[in-house]
Amino acid sequence: MKRRPSMKHTRIFFTALAAAALLSLAACQQEEAPSDSSGGAPAGVAVQVQEVKIDTISTENKVSGRVVTDGQESLFVMTNAQCTAVFVETGDTVTAGQKLCALDLASTLSSYNAANISYSSAVQSYSDQAAIFDKQIALAEKNVSDLKALFEIGAASQLEIDQAELSLQTARAQRASTLAQLEAGMQSYKSNVEQLSSVLENVDAAGNVIAPIAGTVVTLNASEGGFISASAPVAVIDGVDRMEVAVSVSEALVPKLARGDEADVSISSLGVNVVGTIKSIDLAASMQTKLYNVTVSINEDVDGLLAGMFADVSFRTDTSANAIVIPTEAILTSNGQQYVFIVEDGAARYAAITTGLTGSGVTEVTSGLEAGDQLVVVGQAYLSDGDAARIVSGEG
Repeated sequence: MKRRPSMKHTRIFFTALAAAALLSLAACQQEEAPSDSSGGAPAGVAVQVQEVKIDTISTENKVSGRVVTDGQESLFVMTNAQCTAVFVETGDTVTAGQKLCALDLASTLSSYNAANISYSSAVQSYSDQAAIFDKQIALAEKNVSDLKALFEIGAASQLEIDQAELSLQTARAQRASTLAQLEAGMQSYKSNVEQLSSVLENVDAAGNVIAPIAGTVVTLNASEGGFISASAPVAVIDGVDRMEVAVSVSEALVPKLARGDEADVSISSLGVNVVGTIKSIDLAASMQTKLYNVTVSINEDVDGLLAGMFADVSFRTDTSANAIVIPTEAILTSNGQQYVFIVEDGAARYAAITTGLTGSGVTEVTSGLEAGDQLVVVGQAYLSDGDAARIVSGEG
């Protein structure tokens, strides 16, 4: 008769079997672990980088306007002067900026240059004095604040606070009075410059009368040795139906512009970008808008361009050569501090920066970066200093 296993022996058998299964599973996991590690996602935050390079950057000021057509233009010089040379004849075709004749304007040009120097000096003096007063007032305000804090702990008297507040009020009053006098003088110099500028409109620094538009000379009232008068045009030019863009700019921008400067013109309705030239700048602001009218000539024929179309004009003003220039989108800001990330030895490094000029989608960096740095341009928002960084291509 066979003997049946006891319950005790059965329990021991299954316990041993379970232990063996657990040991086998652990061994399998240990063997598979390396393949999981090698087959999973690579370590590090995926980023795209761009090498930092030296470039030239210009501040771009974009304004909107409308396309207009140029027509016949009468060219006046608002003074009486002797003509010393004539370079064209009636019937000649001229280009914008071409010399038509030369005038003896030495005295007027000298006065204009002197007025410009006086005005520039007045502006600088106003700026310097304002900076000095602002520092004095800041110190006086700090003195009042400090004395009030000392008063709270019994280390200063109310009399000292009153005297400090009186000094602050005096500094503010002196600032207002002095700057008002300087501003009056500055405006007087500015008026002189504007008056002389109106006389010398369409006249270059050598006294040559310049054609404001391209076209045909239909009238010429200048003759060598003769005199021209403010009451009659020096010349009348029939335009060649060139298109122009009329825009209005602020008083902050207008001093940075000059006739003959190039500007980028974009006509969005046609999807066209062309280069234009500043043809004229109004000497006085509009009474209604307080803006200055600027006319930009379009230097090439544009198919489909019609008067009345909207156009954007970008004026390039301040320029910095041999500068560190990076994409503006790469810059982050926290608590007023601008910073970027660069990749070094597979790790992201935080780099605080200071910036200068800004252009179209780019920014000048004046400190914090060097040429050759690997700048993070995509993925920087997900980084912290020291994070592992994995450089990936922007393709696909």
